Amino acid sequence: MKIAVSKEQELGELRVAQVPNTVSRLVKQGFEVWVEAGAGVGAGYDDAAYETAGAKIIDNPVVLWEEADILLKVQPPGRRDGWAEIDMLRPGATLISFLDPLSDPLIIQQLAQRQVTAFSMELIPRTTRAQTMDALSSQANIAGYKSVLLAAASLPRIFPMMTTAAGTIPPAKVLVLGAGVAGLQAIATARRLGAVVEAFDIRPTVKEQVQSVGGNFIEIALEEPTEAEGGYAQQVGMDTQELICQGLSSYVAKADVVITTAQVPGKPAPLLITEETVSQMKPGSVIIDLAAESGGNCSCSEAGKDVNYQGVNILSPTNLPSTVPVNTSQMYAKNLLNLVGYLAKDGELQLDFDDDITSSACVTHGGEILNQRIREALLVISH
Repeated sequence: MKIAVSKEQELGELRVAQVPNTVSRLVKQGFEVWVEAGAGVGAGYDDAAYETAGAKIIDNPVVLWEEADILLKVQPPGRRDGWAEIDMLRPGATLISFLDPLSDPLIIQQLAQRQVTAFSMELIPRTTRAQTMDALSSQANIAGYKSVLLAAASLPRIFPMMTTAAGTIPPAKVLVLGAGVAGLQAIATARRLGAVVEAFDIRPTVKEQVQSVGGNFIEIALEEPTEAEGGYAQQVGMDTQELICQGLSSYVAKADVVITTAQVPGKPAPLLITEETVSQMKPGSVIIDLAAESGGNCSCSEAGKDVNYQGVNILSPTNLPSTVPVNTSQMYAKNLLNLVGYLAKDGELQLDFDDDITSSACVTHGGEILNQRIREALLVISH
């Protein structure tokens, strides 16, 4: 069985779906591994390293896509000069990648029409059994770390308290909104840099996690349910959303740095910081909006741009994991290695749709779209 690793085409995407270390393990498991020429260069891996690991380097990407039994990617399939990547997948092939299925269901429809079995890495369940395959968490972990470094570099003051002959400098105040994987890592990193950290999440169950990494948890009494299946945050009504904005306003105004990470899968990011609240912040303060790609947690943020609003610097980086491609590629490659190992028996994929990992992550098979939420999203588009 051929496992193919494609070179990413999206602008700014430096990650690769397999690294030499994981390739060698796939080869030992009996797979034939093909790697597109130059696939790992952005992450620091040249073709020779893959060859040493046992991979075959393929110069012609069309051949790689057409002959793959399992194709591994980071980003969803796109277009190249004169051809679409999906059109090169043979019927019956398997694609494993981030696919953004709830926001872009049309690509899932195309994969079903192509008779491709597709696994979306966003839909790996957050369970103990699936932890080693949870690519959303592995990538968010690095994004949370990097967000604090961006904030520290942009802030016109230092993070830690410092006592010198010229006087004592108080520590910076950092506020983290959203205490998922990225948020918790941001809290821990800001604390390691010496800041005083406060954090908020609509799920009260994460209070102990926030405290365990050194943050002070902000509590706002909410009357409606806030936690969805799988431990994710649940979209709340407009009244609750307004209550949250009001409750956070004074904390945001006092912060030197605000890092926002709050997102709801398949939904626009919740608004947590209004334009009025930004205007109350000190000049030179910094907001890092990690939810900008899904609409943003701050009303002043613009995805992929740095905005200065009344002296407050608002950074809205996109694809932050790709800015640390060595480590994020290593982690993502291990997630995929574990998933392939879980699905394959005796060198062949053996799909058990009664299994929660398979049934959650597999979005197309046998020409059918298996995920009900994706089917509903397509119905909305068609009408």
